Amino acid sequence: MARLGENRYGKSRVRLSRITRHGDRHEFDEWTVRVLLQGDFEISFTQADNRCILPTDTMKNTVYSIACGSKAVTLEEFAMELGDYLLGNHPQVSKASVEIDEKAWERMIVDGEPDATTFRMNGAEVRTTSAAKEKGGAWTISSGVDGLTILKTTKSAFTGYIKDRLTTLKPATDRIFGTRVTVTWDYASASVDFAAARARILAALLKEFAGHMSMSVQHTLFDMGKAALAAAPEIERIHLTMPNLHHLLADLSPFGQDNPNHIFVPIDEPHGYIEATIER
Repeated sequence: MARLGENRYGKSRVRLSRITRHGDRHEFDEWTVRVLLQGDFEISFTQADNRCILPTDTMKNTVYSIACGSKAVTLEEFAMELGDYLLGNHPQVSKASVEIDEKAWERMIVDGEPDATTFRMNGAEVRTTSAAKEKGGAWTISSGVDGLTILKTTKSAFTGYIKDRLTTLKPATDRIFGTRVTVTWDYASASVDFAAARARILAALLKEFAGHMSMSVQHTLFDMGKAALAAAPEIERIHLTMPNLHHLLADLSPFGQDNPNHIFVPIDEPHGYIEATIER
């Protein structure tokens, strides 16, 4: 005999651009939203009865409608506003989860000054948040960045590792360290200055990466996470994924040339893959 287990449904990839007009400047946001609902939906699965189903097309329209009247400044604030509306207006919904990705648009600098209405994309990274709340409960918020691509040309080594009959890697005391970081952190509460906390966390991560004398990706990952926890008491833990995007020294010996750590071949695949959660 079959029975229905845990289930949810919603609308994904709802794309939204927003201009907020102030007297002397505009703000611009570009978000991609996913809404997922849990609740009393069993008869739609087991009895082909849709009376409890809010159409996902309505969810899409709800995203745009709430955004139109929203005063939210950050993606975290908008996620909670949208989720509260869905929980408050649909009694069959017991839990709402809202995930938002935000592209990294930043104000363009023209003649040394930030332009009031012109923006440029600041790299490939995407700011993220995931907010979830059960009816009558409190919000849990996780935020982060995906695709933070960083590299340094020194202060990176890798020695002292296991060597067996299949090991061909040579020890390195001065190597390129490149990675594409995915980082998420869990807030201790939903009453946070999200923009300020995000800025402090990212500044701490980047400063630690730049100055760290790395003996491995694992070594640097842990110290970056530790620095972020110190910079942001608002968060409980931080999770980092850091692939090691290799740059291999080019062999110029067939051409009679020396290559003293000068010319490299960047490769994306295969790459090392390191992840960990750093907690208080």
